[in-house]
This record gives sequence, structure tokens and C-alpha cells, in this order.
Amino acid sequence: MGQQQEIAKRRTFAIISHPDAGKTTLTEKFLLYGGAIQTAGAVKSNKIRKGATSDFMEIERQRGISVSTSVMTFEYGGVLMNLLDTPGHKDFAEDTYRTLTAVDSVVLVIDSTKGVEPQTERLMEVCRMRNTPVIVFINKLDLEGRDAFSLLDELEEKLSIRVRPLSWPIGVGATFQGVYDLFDHDLRLFEAGKTKKELADERIDDLADPRLDSLLGSDPAAELRSEVELVNGVYDPLDVTAYRKGAVAPVFFGSAFNNFGVREVLDTFIRIAPPPGPRDTDQGTVSPEDPAFSGFVFKIHANLDPNHRDRVAFLRICSGQFKRNTFYHHVRLNKQLRFANPTAFLAAQKSLVEEAWPGDVIGLFDTGNFKIGDTLTDGANFNFRGIPAFSPELFRELVNMDPMRSKQLDKGIRQLTEEGVAQLFTQQPGNKKIVGCVGELQFDVIRYRLEHEYGANCAFQAIAAHKACWLTSDDPAALQAFIRIKSTQVVQDKDDNPVFMAPSAYMLDLERRNNPEISFHLTNEFKTLQV
Repeated sequence: MGQQQEIAKRRTFAIISHPDAGKTTLTEKFLLYGGAIQTAGAVKSNKIRKGATSDFMEIERQRGISVSTSVMTFEYGGVLMNLLDTPGHKDFAEDTYRTLTAVDSVVLVIDSTKGVEPQTERLMEVCRMRNTPVIVFINKLDLEGRDAFSLLDELEEKLSIRVRPLSWPIGVGATFQGVYDLFDHDLRLFEAGKTKKELADERIDDLADPRLDSLLGSDPAAELRSEVELVNGVYDPLDVTAYRKGAVAPVFFGSAFNNFGVREVLDTFIRIAPPPGPRDTDQGTVSPEDPAFSGFVFKIHANLDPNHRDRVAFLRICSGQFKRNTFYHHVRLNKQLRFANPTAFLAAQKSLVEEAWPGDVIGLFDTGNFKIGDTLTDGANFNFRGIPAFSPELFRELVNMDPMRSKQLDKGIRQLTEEGVAQLFTQQPGNKKIVGCVGELQFDVIRYRLEHEYGANCAFQAIAAHKACWLTSDDPAALQAFIRIKSTQVVQDKDDNPVFMAPSAYMLDLERRNNPEISFHLTNEFKTLQV
């Protein structure tokens, strides 16, 4: 099979949601349909009853949440699916933001009982920045929730995107009987009661068909006919081109936990979701059809297997063909690297891959060569754009509680921050380490992993900081003068770039006005973009 055929059969996407909307459960049902797993772990009452496949870290099992992006590859309907299951918790949003740079489309999960929640809005903002195509799955229809039409209105209002329902719920909560597929005109019925399951798959080309009344009952059938007529009158037919441009979002209804309406999402997804697309670099655009290999690292994870103390860099392939045991050019380090054991993933399970194509996400065993955003090529010198680190919202000084384990602490915090779990800043004199996070829960995860993976005991002490601002200037003397005068508030990031720790929003605004020759950046992407 040639390169174009390999590209056409691939779909690389992420599943995103507000916490507890059912994202991990939907992920596992996708894997079940793809034959990748035989049973799914059930997430209920925020406790893992049976270890969820995609949540492989012990702290995730304890808390019943995803705190790290998992990569899973499976086949469905002749299509190779590269699925990235992301953290839903807002405290780990930056990991999700970076993951969205590595995908071509997104499935957004909405809790029908709660509607659009704050984290959902933030995630959609990131999708809109890149015009990422979005399919919406409104979950938990078997619970007493919101009216379908009001949910659609809320999606358009809060997420600033046009929607088009492609399936429609028959009832809600206690009266929920299944879904009607508006795309394929199939009626999917389910057995009510404690053990709900799929009963039938009936093709209904015309809702006037009297079989509908016998299958649903006269009143539910009349209600379905009325609602579908209203849907088709209010919403335009699906424009696949508009969807792929991120202008319209197809919407499906169902229950991931009870497997209602999940197959409709998958069947439609493989037909309309975009294959791997072009990527921007600092030297122009790279097309997936380009014969020369290229890819970028969007995530690093240490100790994926606690028994082997490994470190894996997740590489999104953008063009050409990746081959095992072949030398590739590491652009930032300007050195050649060869990978003997590249891996594909099913969450924590790994398998050796001999070759991979655009759209694939593979794991590269890393001895410390990679940082997030690094580019690999056949030999060309360019960097992929758009993999930023954002200014954290919380800052804590890292305090070593066991001086005899200082080396373990230094190694652990360096590796964890290189993964993107948090950001590390160093202040001189004294080599004081400051950790920046999006939310409090990240500090708990860091403390837990330092203790259990590196044997280091630490504490975090709050410091007065509002924002971390990367500093650049066309006037080197002015920049050095600012760093000298503000030495108690200037730190270095992991790449030794100067960063101003603004104590308050007022002081940040004041310094900007007083130092017009200096640029204060709230993201480090200026390095990637070479601004």
C-alpha cells in the first residue's frame, strides 16, 4: 500500500470533555467496537470499580480521573484510529491543549444533565484557534436531563459554533428507548430496565412507516416524527466541508455507559472525519504527502512502566514514512538519532512497530534527548509551530524534605516538568526551584509521583506571583538592565530563558508601560515562532 493510501485510511483524534462527562467511558466503548479490548472498566460515582484501560497511573485509579493523555490505536471499519484520551480535569488543561496540536479532529463529550460546562468552553476555544473539526456526543440520555433542543441552543450560544444533529433521542431518562440515526435512517432500540441493552437495528426510510408505532408506541412515535420534522426544518443538511473547516459540529445523542448511540458516532466519524492534514513550520507548510519524513514531540512521559523506569516521547508523524532502526535528524540538538524499539500503544500496553505513517502517534524510548515541541526530520532544518507552554496560574517553591535524596528530587522534578506535567523555573542565587501549575491538583500529582517513582519527599510553599512572562527585546542592553534591577523577580525556565514573575496584574501592567522596549510574553511560543 502506497503513502497516499496509508494516509487516507488514518484518523487521528482526541476525546475531550469537562470532568465526569463520560469521556473515558466513551473511549472504552470505542475500543470495544474496534475489538481492541474485551471488557471496559466502569467509572461510577467517581470511583474506579474496575481499572479503566486508559487510566494507567495509580493516582488516576485512586481518584477516578484521567490526569495524563493516553494514546490508543485500533481499527474500525477498515480505518486505523489513533485515539488520544485526554485529561478532563481543568488542573491538567495544558496537557490537553498540547494534545490538541497533535490531532486532526475532536470528539467533544457533553453531560446531558449539566449541559455546557466551563472546561468545555475553554477546550472549544483551543479548538477554534486551529479550526479543529468537532463532533459532539451528548451523553447520559438514560438519566433525567435537559431537553435536546435546549442543549443544542446552548451549544451554539456558549461554544460559538453551528450544530447539526445526526442522531435524535427517543425519550429521556426513564422514557429513553434509543436513538434514531438521522444520517443513515436507522432506528436503534434498547431494552429498558436495570440491564439496558441493544434490542434491534431497524431501517426506517420513512418515519410515516406504521412499523414505527408498533416498535415505539403511538405517542413516542408521534413525538419522534414531530421532533425530526422540526430538526430538519431548523438545521441545514450536514455540510462536510464546513465541518472539516471547524464551522459546524455534527451532534449525536446517547449513553456511553449503556452503549446507546455510540456506534452511530463511530460509523459517521470514519466517513466524514478528515485524514491527516498539512502542518505549519517556521519554513512553510509540510504536507502529509511529502515523501520526506517529519514529526514532532507533543508529550513526554517518564515511568510509563514503573518496573522499567522508562521515558517515552510521543511523536506525531506529519509526513513521509517512519522506519524502525533508521537515523533521523533531531533539529534542536543537530544530531542523528536511531530508534530500535518504537512502539504503538493501547494505553499502558505497548507493541513494537516497524513502520508508521502520517497521522500515527508512536512512542520513542528517550534517554533525555527530547523536549516537548522537538522536531525530527529526514535531514531538513525546520521546526513545527504551535506547541506552546502557557503562563501557569499557580506558583509554589519546591522544598526538599529529605536532603539525603536531593539527587532523586532533582532528577524527578526535571523529568516531570519535561513531560509537561508542570513548568519549572529556577531562581538565583540559591538555585531555588519554583514550580508553576494550572491547578492545585497538579501539585498533588507531582508530590505523589516524586515519592512513588523517584523516592523523593517534598513539600510546596506558596509564593507571591501572578503571571510568568517570558522576556524578549531587540535591545539586549535594556533587557540585561531590567534583569539586573528586577533580579529578585526574574527566573530562568528549563531552557535558561529569562522569565519575569509578575507579583500582580497591576505590577505587570506598570512594568510594561515603564519598559516599552521589552516584550512580556504569556506563552513561550515566541521561541518556536522565532518572533
